[in-house]
Amino acid sequence: MKLFSEKSTLDTILNGLFKTYFERVPDVKKITNAMIKKGWVSSQEDIINDHVAFRTLGVKNLGIASFEKIFLAHGYQKKEFYSFEAKKLNAYWYAPPTENQPRIFISELRVEELSKEAQDIIYKYTENITTDPVDLLDLNTPKQVVEFFEKPLWKLPTLSDYNTLLNESEYAAWVLYNRYYLNHYTISVHELPNGYDRLEKFNEFLVALGIKLNDAGGVIKISKDGLLLQSSSVAEMITARFEGNDSQEIAGSYVEFAERKVLSEFSGLDPKLISSKHRRDGFETANADKIFESTFIKQTKKEA
Repeated sequence: MKLFSEKSTLDTILNGLFKTYFERVPDVKKITNAMIKKGWVSSQEDIINDHVAFRTLGVKNLGIASFEKIFLAHGYQKKEFYSFEAKKLNAYWYAPPTENQPRIFISELRVEELSKEAQDIIYKYTENITTDPVDLLDLNTPKQVVEFFEKPLWKLPTLSDYNTLLNESEYAAWVLYNRYYLNHYTISVHELPNGYDRLEKFNEFLVALGIKLNDAGGVIKISKDGLLLQSSSVAEMITARFEGNDSQEIAGSYVEFAERKVLSEFSGLDPKLISSKHRRDGFETANADKIFESTFIKQTKKEA
């Protein structure tokens, strides 16, 4: 993914939040090393990061209203709203202050729509959060912000509580254990060398590497206008330690791959002059709905 020269506080924050992600998602290094071997990039820093995504719980003092403050304070602009009815989720995306920085996608669980049993479990862990934790941060101190992404805002859950939530909302269970860990980063496939700058061809490369792809809604999720194509790996499984020293394999994070096609009004533009402003921007509800399932059991348990 595109790392930054850390000329700004935002660049330092963006770099910092990837540390744990790299450790938890070996597919990142596997894909990058193969791309280097192919000569498409010379290092991780050459890969353009389309967007990063975070998951949150929609409860008082948390959720989107809290989490977005980090990025709004550093020049991101709040854009379209998305609703995922079956998964009981809300989301917004945020445009970066400069073209070389990734979009941000933040979703939250509509906790009030869950069963009373599930709500009670979530409130049991979050009821002690009586103020917005982001308000306690100096957002201009990168170390504080980066540490916040991994800070245990609530106590370690029990395996029983995790599995109860898992049966009703796999998203809820994921957040209860993983908290604000980076959910995924996204390789901008259209920025790769000619021939592999199309998602269908890039996916062939991934499959040959042994990367398991999320096939919910099809391996390639295509927007209604046909201009945004997305695929994703299936989440890496991690050994989670729960309260009482119980353990279980659960879904961690994953990698996404996006191809943003050139808008029709710029179709005649010299390819050398095309930049992100000439391509399809934003997201698509139907695509994102299926990308969420990269951490779901139906995907993580299937054969490669």
